[in-house]
Amino acid sequence: MERVGFVGLGRMGRPMAANLRRKQFALSVFDTVPSATEALEELGASRARSRADLARTSSVVLTMLPGPREVREVVLGPDGLLTHLHPGSLVIDSSTVDPATSDALASACAERGVGFVDAPVGRLASHAERGESLFMVGASDADFARAHPLLAAMGSTIHHCGPPGSGTRMKLVNNHLAVLLCTINAEALALSTRFGLDLERTLEVLHGTTATNGQLKVNWPQKVLAGDTSRGFAIDLAHKDLTLIVDAGNAERVPLPMAAAGRETLSSARARGFGGKDFSALLDAQCDLSALPPPRLKAGTPPG
Repeated sequence: MERVGFVGLGRMGRPMAANLRRKQFALSVFDTVPSATEALEELGASRARSRADLARTSSVVLTMLPGPREVREVVLGPDGLLTHLHPGSLVIDSSTVDPATSDALASACAERGVGFVDAPVGRLASHAERGESLFMVGASDADFARAHPLLAAMGSTIHHCGPPGSGTRMKLVNNHLAVLLCTINAEALALSTRFGLDLERTLEVLHGTTATNGQLKVNWPQKVLAGDTSRGFAIDLAHKDLTLIVDAGNAERVPLPMAAAGRETLSSARARGFGGKDFSALLDAQCDLSALPPPRLKAGTPPG
């Protein structure tokens, strides 16, 4: 069995690593916040003293980090993982980054005889906790086959999207829609509130037409509409992703005016203190902007 190292034990990384350990993978973990490793150590993982130590003792290393800057530093930096990995090792990056970063990692890994897989994650932190994540994977056929058992231990749905870099590109397409749907939902429900319409009846109507969407039907009833705006996928991270999406569109000469407008909606929310809240809390940010009470489902209302 592979000797697995995991770097980045935040809201998504920690449950992903925990599921690897529950499936009996030999696991070492590292995070810049030492306390982040405690729950994994209780499950039998070992705490690496440094990234270098983790790389030297692992045949596969997974990274789940906030963004491109952190990924480049951790993997490609002067004392990064790639400096210490043995030829024949495999890097799996599940972070949401820009295509240029995934392409740079793939190239640098190839030069050192190390395999590379980009496998960003779909779905929410709650899915990661249950081992039900969706992975969008960019990899060679051989590296995909090698990574598959690890991904299957952390998720229930795995899509091989193409060669290295394809997973990252697919994730940007996915998050383009997911984040913009939240901005549209927020505006629509704020307008409904201003009109004085009943929230439950509004949702009943919307779910019966093509206006409905996964955020409104699945995520929102469990989060903001239930009064839970604790971070699952934070507005700050959604803003980061829309920035990556707009920049990638510019690089490919694909105009994305809706993404640019949506990013400024998130900029407004962040400026008013909503950045650390779940991205469904864009509803509360919109109501704050409109001086409206944020709508909430009545207790006992079934989701969706």
